Amino acid sequence: MTQLQDVLVPANGEGTRATVLRWCKRVGDTVLKDEPLVELETDKVTVEIAAPNSGTLLEILKQENAEVNPDEVLARLSLGTAAVEQADAALPDLVQSAPGPAQRPSPAAGQGAARLTLSPAVRRLLQEHAVTLTDIEGTGRDGRITAQDVTRHAAATARSNIRVPHTAIRRRVAEHMVRSLSEAPHVTTLFEADLTRARAHRARHAAEFAARGARLTLTAYFISACASALRAHPEVNATFHPDALELHADVNIGVGTALGNKGLIVPVIHCAQELDLFGVARRLGPLVDAARAGKLAPEDVRGGTFTLSNHGVGGSLLAAPIVINQPQVAILGVGKVERRVCVVEVDGVEAIGVRSMCYLTLTIDHRALDAFQANAFLSAVVATLEQWPANPAA
Repeated sequence: MTQLQDVLVPANGEGTRATVLRWCKRVGDTVLKDEPLVELETDKVTVEIAAPNSGTLLEILKQENAEVNPDEVLARLSLGTAAVEQADAALPDLVQSAPGPAQRPSPAAGQGAARLTLSPAVRRLLQEHAVTLTDIEGTGRDGRITAQDVTRHAAATARSNIRVPHTAIRRRVAEHMVRSLSEAPHVTTLFEADLTRARAHRARHAAEFAARGARLTLTAYFISACASALRAHPEVNATFHPDALELHADVNIGVGTALGNKGLIVPVIHCAQELDLFGVARRLGPLVDAARAGKLAPEDVRGGTFTLSNHGVGGSLLAAPIVINQPQVAILGVGKVERRVCVVEVDGVEAIGVRSMCYLTLTIDHRALDAFQANAFLSAVVATLEQWPANPAA
């Protein structure tokens, strides 16, 4: 008797919805247990769903671009007794059903032998805009050409208006931001920080950190300073509930990472309170690299209790309010670091000096925090940065 098995959307503690990004198999194809079957995209990561057993893909219930919830049925497998053979390892023809040349040149470095098959949405857009594959560089996972790649290319070469479909990440970010603003009254406080000592410390230690496998950036200093301040002010490292403020035992700091036109993702440095500056830098670099390469694991984006938005890397001096990453109660904004003429004190006498300065903002959920707690927290962050390192021998 033929046995059937459902392929389910993985359960997760957050109940996060996802979008079907790409089917790796077609109905009627044989599949091996643990072989990639379908890719799902959430607002945070791309998740590859493997076949739970060997058999034949009998039915696909959720087509590409469909939104799905945890535990929904994606497809059904037939677990008959017919022998399952190994899939052909050769790279498939990329453009079997696409317009234009019959075959694309060899994939660029980094694509390897990945399956660069085109989704129905991409094939439709190629036909609509009369675009050939040889004109486009894919920015999707493993170099895959996405709908956004096609529409951006069409927009760059035509004068007519172009509708660029939202990615799943962009849609989820939009929903999340609207919900945050509608639920939480946002208030922003602004401080200025002198990073002269932190930058001097970085200049002394960057090569040493690199030799030990960590890229030392100024963001690592901000994370370290926030971890210290959050331990001293636990009400900022919290979640607001209607009946209580939940203070978190661990300091899990998310770092907003821009993905170009695709949106924004927030990988999390867990238990930052246990890390020194080197430990923070060693975790931060690989997380940011994985975020930009689309290779974050689900656990890399879960459990954040506080967020840092270093918008200054793009040249911004000030951004306010920065929308809070719910259900957190605060988010730190870091502006561009620039050299400014300031009044400084030298041996008890005021003088004019040139310092490395930046603006720091703390946007709070006013249901949970008031100006007193916000200013106390931000004062602690600034003090740590301006006195770096506390131990002169470091």
